[in-house]
Amino acid sequence: MNHNIVPVSAMDTFCFSCSPAVPCFNECCRDLNQFLTPYDILRLKNELNLASGEFLAQYTRMHTGPESGLPIVTLKPHDTHRLTCPFVTPDGCRVYENRPSSCRTYPLMRAVSRCRKTGKLTEQFWLLKEVHCRGFEAGDTWSVKQWIDQQGAAVYNEFNDRLMEIIGLKNQHLPGPLDGKSRQMFYTALYDLDHFRSQIANEGLPDGLGMDGGIAPAILDAAVNDDVALLDLGMQWVKQMLLFRNHHNR
Repeated sequence: MNHNIVPVSAMDTFCFSCSPAVPCFNECCRDLNQFLTPYDILRLKNELNLASGEFLAQYTRMHTGPESGLPIVTLKPHDTHRLTCPFVTPDGCRVYENRPSSCRTYPLMRAVSRCRKTGKLTEQFWLLKEVHCRGFEAGDTWSVKQWIDQQGAAVYNEFNDRLMEIIGLKNQHLPGPLDGKSRQMFYTALYDLDHFRSQIANEGLPDGLGMDGGIAPAILDAAVNDDVALLDLGMQWVKQMLLFRNHHNR
């Protein structure tokens, strides 16, 4: 293997720096197999001033998860031989301020588990030391928590954790693949936000799949005008859709 993975706690420290002055600069932006989360796509499509459908068509590929049966979105490499990121330039990342969560967290890896009884989330971290990476040779000392905060990863982690909750809910209540219609609804509500917004504006949410007690007009108004509110609504709606399907499949 070409890397070493070391488990670390939130208060453990490490020395790391990434800048054009580091000899391996941009090396971590190739040989990619990069998954994109809904919040990643929200930030990237706005950074590039593209509608979500345009961004997805130009920069991503969609797969179906072999275990969850849910849509999975990956970044389409710029160079199919070196598998380079389409956003990397000789001067660095051209979408740096809105880079995906995995790029922000690097060289850390993060995973969460949720207690079924209490719903409490437990974070786990690992330090990824790849052979090519020279960033550990110099730089400031960070605790894991300081690095997450400094990289602006908290909001990404919040939405990513909610996505993991949805996947867990689906696996628990609806094992196996979704039907084509449900899979497309899932993809639209979480990844193709501008299409989802258009659907809400023109048709509302599909009949029979509304939230318990209905949706307050203020929530719908916020979703029509704000992408973060729209993704929040999409995640709530997908959870209800999965529970609805489970109830009617009994």
